[in-house]
This record gives sequence, C-alpha cells and structure tokens, in this order.
Amino acid sequence: MTLPVTILNGFLGAGKTTLLQNLLVQAHEREDICIGVIVNELSPLDIDGETLDAVEMLAFKSQRLASVPAGSISAPDGLARFRQAVDTIIANPRITHLLIETSGSTHPWPLISMMRQIPELTLHGFLSVVDALVLSQDYDFGRTIMSAAATNLAAGKRGVENLMAEQIMFASRVLLSKADRLTPDALQTIGSAIHPLNPYVDIIGVQWGNIPLDAVTGLPEYDYHRIEKLGNELTDWEAEHGAEPVSNPISYRIGSRELNDPRPFHPSRLWETYNRYLGIGIYRSKGFFWLPSRSNLVLLWNQTAGNIGLQIINHWKVSLLEDETLQLLPEEISGMKEKLTGYPPEFGDRQCRLTIIGDEEQLDEFVSALRKCFCTPTEIAAWKRGEPFDDPWPKNVETLSFG
Repeated sequence: MTLPVTILNGFLGAGKTTLLQNLLVQAHEREDICIGVIVNELSPLDIDGETLDAVEMLAFKSQRLASVPAGSISAPDGLARFRQAVDTIIANPRITHLLIETSGSTHPWPLISMMRQIPELTLHGFLSVVDALVLSQDYDFGRTIMSAAATNLAAGKRGVENLMAEQIMFASRVLLSKADRLTPDALQTIGSAIHPLNPYVDIIGVQWGNIPLDAVTGLPEYDYHRIEKLGNELTDWEAEHGAEPVSNPISYRIGSRELNDPRPFHPSRLWETYNRYLGIGIYRSKGFFWLPSRSNLVLLWNQTAGNIGLQIINHWKVSLLEDETLQLLPEEISGMKEKLTGYPPEFGDRQCRLTIIGDEEQLDEFVSALRKCFCTPTEIAAWKRGEPFDDPWPKNVETLSFG
C-alpha cells in the first residue's frame, strides 16, 4: 500500500502556505486522517516550517513535518534532499496522507518525474495556486500571460511568465487565490483567459485557502500520460537552447536574500521603505519581525507584489518572562529561561528574520533599504526606557489561530 500525496504548487506569494494551514486546521479536527507535511523554501530560512511550529499546528513535529530549505525541490540538489524528506515522513506509520508545499520557484516537471520513481508514494492532486490579484493587476486579468511566455521563448529565454504558465499547465486542479479581492466578473475573466493553458481541469476561486480537506485529499490519481508530451517538449527546448534547466530559479532571474538580525525595525522607517522601495520586481518577502512599539508580539511579514499583510502568530518567550501580570509559577519561569538559553540577553528570542525573493536586478536596493530600518543604539536605549515610537502600521492585524 502506498502513501497518497497532494502537491501544492504555485508562484511566489500565491497563497500556498495559507492553503496548507487551512487544510491542517481541518485535519486537526478529524480522527480518520493523519497528515504529513513536506515544506520547501527557496531561502535557507525555513519560514513556513517555523510558522507551522510557532502556531503549534503539528504535534510530533519531527515525525510529521520535514523541511527542505535553501533551494527549489525541482532542482537536482533539491530533489535529492526531497527524497530524504520523504524517507522521514514514510517512517511514521500513522501518516495517511502527505501534503507537499513547494517553493514558488519550483517547476512541476522535474518534481512530477521524481514522484513516478518513488514506489512508496502515489501522486493524486497537483494543485496550482494562482494569485488572481497579480493576474488582474500585472497581466490584464490573465490575458497577457500566454503571449508574454511565448515572447520569451521566441527570444530563446524564459521568464517568470513561463514558470507561472507551466505551473498551470501541469496542474490537476487550478485554484484562483484571493478571490475575495475581486468581483465575480473579474474572476470569470481570469478563468476564461487561463483556461486554454489547461482545458482539462477545473478552475476554482478560493479565499484564505478555504477549500474542504476532502476536495484535496480525495482527488484521483494524477494522469501522467496527459503531461508527458509537454514535459518532453520542455526537455528538448533545454537541449536545443543550451539553457539553464527549467528547474533552476536562475532561468527566471529569480534570486533571494536573507535578513537575520536581533534588532527591531523602526516602525516609521519600515513603513516608508515599504511605500517607497517596494518595486514590481520584489515578488515575495516573508518572515518574522518585531517592532519596539509592539515588543511582545511575534509578527509575520507577508508580502506579495505590492500587497503586504501583518499577522500575529505568537508572543516572544522573553516578553512572557517580563510580564509580571502573568504571575508565572517558579517552574514555568525556570522552563522559559531554559528555552531562552543561547539567545542574546539584550533582546532574548526577539529577532527579525526575513527572506526576500525577486528579480536579481532589484533585490539589493530593497534589501539595503530594509537594513536601514533597524533601530540605532540610541533608539534601542529609548525602547528600554519605555519611550513611545511613532507606529503608522495598522493596529488591527490578523491573528493566526489554529485548533
């Protein structure tokens, strides 16, 4: 008996993690299914895996969650590490279904080919999560995505439009995310525009990853024969043009940078940087951060194209120790201090850890602007004295709540 698998694929920021979290919420409330998860990130910072851990979605984390950071699992080195992650999951006999969240730069073809070679797994759904908002704003409601991809190929190159189009072409179901941000007529226009890319599958509008678990885990086995010709054509194109493999993010000029610093962002400078420097070539940025004006909260920065969301996912452990109103028991204080061992005493476990992904030509300017947002020693001293900070960010941010 093999383990059924559903793959959540889609471009950067399309909503794969939100979908995964929603599915895990549903699975958490049921006794007839046990979900294993493999999370892939382009960056070395395992943000998605740590988010699942931070909101305590997966009990027995080491047995049910495997992470493959620092690269796409469709690239050769990523495929090898993906195979190791599979071994971790199948070693747990309790797991009844495997969900795989790919990085946004993952090309379907190498991963699908790999799935055929793993006898312990059976691929069922290959879901392509497509950002309807991005298609509406940047690609004339999806009408220009095919022509842009064709123009790239005619010039002997590949761009993000090719990756986005091919993620749709290999899908067994297409999910138009952020459907609540558009009118029904706009969604219909997008669906009609991209339907020729894959006329054999359903296109469904979703919001906040809200789709029944059974609609994902109950999909039939993947039809490899339908996409074999397309996959072979891609392989031939690589050979003819001597190009980087379709599996390599370099093919699409996609790069990533990481920020990892214990200092807080100054709220006003961060707000200004977001509004001034966030260009169209910054596809995705995501991670944990903190502000001196909200120093007790673990905030999740979640940016896609020109849109950004802030989410509260937890409280910093050190802030719980500092809050005398909680009246923690001595054993609770001792346990908390043990967890904080190894963190810098000035900030405790507070930290800013961001991954920024985008066009190589635009990344460094944006990252440089972000670095200037960190608080100076003078500002940090002001925070320690309890002085207020001007904070233009919305006060009513979303709180992630699971279980």
